[in-house]
Amino acid sequence: MPEVLLLRPTSSILRTISLTDRHTLSKESISHALDLLSPEKAKDAQSSSPEQALWTTQADGRVGLRIDPSCPQHPPHTVHRMFYEGLDKYRHLHALGFKRQGSWEHITYSQYYLLARKAAKGFLKLGLERAHSVAILGFNSPEWFFSAVGTVFAGGIVTGIYTTSSPEACQYIAHDCRANIIVVDTQKQLEKILKIWKNLPHLKAVVMYREPPAEKIANVHTMEELMELGDQVPEEDLDTIIDVQQPNQCCVLVYTSGTTGNPKGVMLSHDNITWTARYGSQAGSIQPAEVQQEVVVSYLPLSHIAAQIYDLWTSIQWGAQVCFAEPDALKGSLIETLREVEPTSHMGVPRVWEKIMERIQEVAAQSGFIRRKMLLWAMSVMLEHNLTCPGSDLKPFTTRLADYLVLAKIRQALGFAKCQKSFYGAAPMTAETQHFFLGLNIRLYSGYGLSETSGPHFMSSPCNYRLHSSGKVVPGCRVKLVNQDAEGTGEICMWGRTIFMGYLNMEDKTREALDADGWLHSGDLGRLDSDGFLYITGRLKELIITAGGENVPPMPIEEAVKTELPIISSAMLIGDQKKFLSMLLTLKCTLDPDTSDPTDNLTKQAVEFCQQVGSSATTVSEIVGRKDEAVYRAIEEGIQRVNRNAAARPYHIQKWAILERDFSISGGELGPTMKLKRFAVMEKYKDIIDSFYLEHKK
Repeated sequence: MPEVLLLRPTSSILRTISLTDRHTLSKESISHALDLLSPEKAKDAQSSSPEQALWTTQADGRVGLRIDPSCPQHPPHTVHRMFYEGLDKYRHLHALGFKRQGSWEHITYSQYYLLARKAAKGFLKLGLERAHSVAILGFNSPEWFFSAVGTVFAGGIVTGIYTTSSPEACQYIAHDCRANIIVVDTQKQLEKILKIWKNLPHLKAVVMYREPPAEKIANVHTMEELMELGDQVPEEDLDTIIDVQQPNQCCVLVYTSGTTGNPKGVMLSHDNITWTARYGSQAGSIQPAEVQQEVVVSYLPLSHIAAQIYDLWTSIQWGAQVCFAEPDALKGSLIETLREVEPTSHMGVPRVWEKIMERIQEVAAQSGFIRRKMLLWAMSVMLEHNLTCPGSDLKPFTTRLADYLVLAKIRQALGFAKCQKSFYGAAPMTAETQHFFLGLNIRLYSGYGLSETSGPHFMSSPCNYRLHSSGKVVPGCRVKLVNQDAEGTGEICMWGRTIFMGYLNMEDKTREALDADGWLHSGDLGRLDSDGFLYITGRLKELIITAGGENVPPMPIEEAVKTELPIISSAMLIGDQKKFLSMLLTLKCTLDPDTSDPTDNLTKQAVEFCQQVGSSATTVSEIVGRKDEAVYRAIEEGIQRVNRNAAARPYHIQKWAILERDFSISGGELGPTMKLKRFAVMEKYKDIIDSFYLEHKK
C-alpha cells in the first residue's frame, strides 16, 4: 500500500521551522520569489491569448480571460504572486489562530508562507503530478490552509471533500480529480479512504492531522518526517514549478453538492481565485490590514466555495487573521469561539443565523418578566428605526438608549461586539430572521453567486444594502436577465473574471452552462430594481408548472407560510404537473447536541405557539401522532391567510401534511450547506405526496 502520513498538531509543525528555515525564507526564498516577480516573468505569467477558448474540461487546460476593457483593474496573476506580494506588507502579522490545550496560538504570515512551501515540497516528494489533485477531507484548520496553498504552489489542484461524504462519494471525487494525495483529519475519515484505496489508481499517499491513527500502519510518518521528505526537494525545483504557472490554469476544484446525479467538478483558475479574493471582497467592504486587520472565524465547510473564498483566499489577499473554530462548532461551541475571538466580520449560512436566533429566543423565554419586556422593547425600537431609516447611522435618543442598555450587551454575549459586517449566502433567508437581527442592530448582508462564479458575483455591504436583496453586481462583472416575464423576472446570466473554466471531464454539462459568448446561465430566477439591486425569486428547475399551465415559483409561498406560522421549520411546495398545490411541513424542534440531528422535542418558540392556540403538546410526535386538533386547526387557518394573499387561485395551497421529523443533512433532505434537496424530498416522501392527489381523484 502507498504511504500513509501523519501530520502532528500545528504547534509541533511550527517547531519544525528552525532558525535556519527563517534564514532561508528571508534570503534564498525571497531572492527566488523576487526573480519570479521580475517584469519579464510577470508579463509571461499574465499572458492570455485572445484566441484561447473561454472554457475547457481538461485539468491541464487553459482558458481565455473575460477582461472588461471598460473597467481597468489589477492585471491577472497567480496565487503565489498574490501571497508573496502580501508578504511584504503582512509578514509579521498574525495569519492563523488556533486553540491548543485551552490557549490560543498563532502563525504569522511569514511562517504560513514557509509552511505552505514545505507542504508543497513534501507533496512533490510524495509524487504529486502537475494538474493532479490533493484532496482534503477534514475540518477547518491551519493544516487545511497550508496544505491547500502548498498544493497550488506545487502545481497541483486543491480539492475539498465534505466531511459528511460517504466512502462512495469520496471515491467518485478522488477518482474524478485524479488525487495523488488525500489529506484527512481523523481516524473516521482515514477509514473511508482505506476502504476505497484499491479503486483509486492515482492515489499515492494519505496525510493525517488532528489525531493519530488508531493503529500503526506501515510507512507512517510524523509531520516532522514529512517536512524532512520535503527538505530533500531543492528550493529551486519548487520555484521552477511556480515560475511556469499561469493565471489561466486550474488551481482549485469545487465539487457541487448537486441534488441529482454525480457532483460536477467546477474548475477555478488562479485568476478566478485572485481576482475574486481582491474585488469580490472589496465589494463587501473587507478592509486591507493596513487600514484595519480583519479577524474572521473559520468554521463553515472549506469544500464549499463561499467559505473557501472568504476564509482562505481573501484572508491572504488582505492580510486578515483567521481563527479556527472547534470541529463541534455547529453543535454549540461556535458562540464560545466568537466570544473569545471577537471577529470584525462574520459569515454564516441562513441556518446558522437561525440557530443563533432560536438560542436567544429560548434564553429570553426563560428570563424574568422585566428582562424579557426590556429586550422586546429594545428590539422593537431598533427594528422600527432600521426599517424606516435603513441608510441612516443617526439614531434618535430612544434608539441609542435601547442599544446602550440592552442590545450592545447581547451583541457582546454573542461575540459580535467588534463585528462590523455580517454576511450570509448559499441559501435564502426568511424575513423573520432578517428582522430579528435588525432588531439587535445586526444588519445581515447577502451575496449571490455560485461555485461557477468563484463565489460572489453580487455583494451587499454597508455602502450597498437593501433589505431582502442580494446586493449589486461586483464592479468589473456583468449581468443580464434573459426570457423576462411581464414583471421583469428572468434567468440570471453572468459574465466576468469570476466565471469558472468549465466542469472537469464534462463537456456536455459545460456547454449547457456556458453559451457561445461565455455567459454563464445560472438556472436561477431574479429581477433587478432600478438601482441595480438583485432579488432572487427561485430556480428555473424548481419552478412549478401546474397541470393547468400556471408557472408558480415555490419560494415566495414557502416563505409566506413560515412567516405566518412561527411553529413551522421547513415548508416545501408540491404541484409540478399536478392539478393543485400541496405542501410538506416540518415543526421547529431542538437539535441533538452531539449529532445536530433533529429531536422530537419542540423548541420554546414552538411550545409557546402551541400554548397560544390551546395545545399542551411539547413534542412533534404528540402533534403528528394524535393529529393535535388545536395545532392542526391553527396551521390550516394560517395557510388560509396565505391563500387569501395569493395572486390567484392556482397559487392556493389545497392540501398539506406535517412530517414526523424535521429536514436534516443526515435525513438526506438538506445538502452540506443546509440547502433543500427538493428532488430527494419528493422521492423520500412520495407516498405522502401521492396520497394528496389520489384522494382528490376519488
